[in-house]
Amino acid sequence: MEPLLDNASHILVVDDDQRIRDLLARYLFESGFRVSTAVDASTARAAMRGLEFDVIILDVTMPGESGLELARDLKSISNIPICMLTARAEPEERIEGLEIGVDDYVAKPFEPRELLLRLQNILKRRQGPSGPRDEITMGDFTFHVGRGELKRGEESIKLTERERDLLRQFAQRPGMPVARHELAADESTGTERAIDVQINRLRRKIETDPTNPVYLQTVRGKGYILYTD
Repeated sequence: MEPLLDNASHILVVDDDQRIRDLLARYLFESGFRVSTAVDASTARAAMRGLEFDVIILDVTMPGESGLELARDLKSISNIPICMLTARAEPEERIEGLEIGVDDYVAKPFEPRELLLRLQNILKRRQGPSGPRDEITMGDFTFHVGRGELKRGEESIKLTERERDLLRQFAQRPGMPVARHELAADESTGTERAIDVQINRLRRKIETDPTNPVYLQTVRGKGYILYTD
């Protein structure tokens, strides 16, 4: 087996099912990750006090503090990516998790390969390049940061100055929540209330269904997040 790279991502697996913990720990280690495990929320908190993690794989249903409760608390104080494991696939549960800011859901039973691909996508969104991005893509749309130009294929999409400034702010932190007060701090984007209006207008330009956005999403209690390809 190849030794782990010094910059290998560190995954925390939190699940009260030992079989799941052992399976994921072995599979992810063999896939090049550093892996720690925790049996419940309190054990996970103890691990996080001593170590830094790049992604948390978190079971929804655990004795004591549930996965959703732990995720809600973690997302209120940090932007650490969380992928939830659930034996139930009710839409209400998934919606609650997404509103909290959970990055992805995987239903049990799952294929380890699928989970690995989802983790890689989460890390790709979160890490991004070290310097400012020249372009971001959202489906058919491309935004050139320097020129402030939005295109759908070869078609130029007209932007207001405020919409252009918002996209530039999101481009600095793709896949990460940006608070409304941060977006409003730039004088060009106006008040927090005005931000909500501008976000809705921007969605009409980059989303197929602005009422059910895929790329520019609301993070309840925190602000907005722009997912890029």
